[in-house]
Amino acid sequence: MALHNRVSAAELKVRLAAETFRRVTTSFYQYAKIEDPNAFRDELYQRLFALGVFGRIYVAHEGINAQVSIPGHNFEAFKETLYSYPFLNGIRLNIAVDDDGKSFWVLKIKVREKIVADGIDDPSFDMANKGKYLDARGFNELTEDPDTIVVDMRNHYEYEVGHFENAIEVPSDTFREQLPMAVDMLQDKKDKNIVMYCTGGIRCEKASAYMLHKGFKNVFHLEGGIIEYTNKAKSQGLPLKFKGKNFVFDDRLGERITDEVIAKCHQCGKPSDTHTNCKNDACHLLFIQCDECAAQYEGTCSPECQSVLHLPEEEREQLRKGVDNGTMFFNKSKQRLRPRLGEK
Repeated sequence: MALHNRVSAAELKVRLAAETFRRVTTSFYQYAKIEDPNAFRDELYQRLFALGVFGRIYVAHEGINAQVSIPGHNFEAFKETLYSYPFLNGIRLNIAVDDDGKSFWVLKIKVREKIVADGIDDPSFDMANKGKYLDARGFNELTEDPDTIVVDMRNHYEYEVGHFENAIEVPSDTFREQLPMAVDMLQDKKDKNIVMYCTGGIRCEKASAYMLHKGFKNVFHLEGGIIEYTNKAKSQGLPLKFKGKNFVFDDRLGERITDEVIAKCHQCGKPSDTHTNCKNDACHLLFIQCDECAAQYEGTCSPECQSVLHLPEEEREQLRKGVDNGTMFFNKSKQRLRPRLGEK
């Protein structure tokens, strides 16, 4: 069999829409030594493809990072497949909080240098020396102490739509940038209790190890991240200290945690926390847009991009050629993106 998809995206989305069964969105990761990531990738692809799994999985010598959608009737078989690998046996699966079953429409498994791009090149850095896990109850208890410092290890656009009470934002575009920034920001607080969190746990676990590597003493990280925290807090009747929406890196672009809307539309300033990608494929900017502006601008980020939607397909295709939109997102601190939203 082909070890990658050969069907068009349009056809795959039609097939997804026609499915009559329930899908379960989940994420998992594991830092572990994988001797031959390419061989592991190919074997895993065949086994998950046979189960109808969709999603995005990264494999590297340092482990695996996955966000996937599984047919409900194959969920137990999926778990058995994972557990058949010793380093994944009994691994925690973070079940999505707000799931429409349409998070992914194709299976992609890629071999990367690292499962989280961190920029760390110090050979003495050791992931085995990481911070202490905190479960939902432990997180709530420790963060009641006003001297505890809570650090959000996600990107700025994730923090914007939802975060924990009193959490410090490390205002950056990438995790690679965040690590040294967090060290600098907290340099005079090395003896404080520092709690780090992220979406599913993978970034804050590495961040906790990095902080210990840099001489910090009392470092904790939230087990399973925001997703596991929310599920456990709800099931145990604990107060939810997270407010707003949790940004996720799939077609949902977010899952509702609480009813609070703490962000604003990037076009009109009204309360909104709905992320979208500009419908002009030559732009594809990720930004927050309310329903009224979505209707007014036809899902685009600016009048200029809106006008592109009405050009002939041939002209739109020319505009798309050679454009890399993989990391385009609205950032108030980046002057180069402001004209796209009509700002001066």
